[in-house]
Amino acid sequence: MSFVDKSLTCADCGTSFSFSASEQELFASRGYTNEPKRCMECRETRRQQRGGSSAAPNSYGYQRVMHSAVCASCGKEAQVPFEPRNGRPVYCSDCYSRVRVTSGVR
Repeated sequence: MSFVDKSLTCADCGTSFSFSASEQELFASRGYTNEPKRCMECRETRRQQRGGSSAAPNSYGYQRVMHSAVCASCGKEAQVPFEPRNGRPVYCSDCYSRVRVTSGVR
């Protein structure tokens, strides 16, 4: 397949940027089906905003927010990656492993 340089408009800043044939080949080799929506400057700015936290980000560039909860089984304090809701049991990692094995949850 032959690629030709294209001129695209950035969705953030509105400037025109080039989507070169070599970039198109790279996108195609990685299986990307959409053209880029942002120019290189706006992509870099967006990347920095997502990963700009002082704590170590996860693979998506975001820091996981942990919430404190009391384990429904043993009563110890647990840190969980979701906000606990009333009426729903929350388990520490030790108790969750036991509950998971006995209930057959994978």
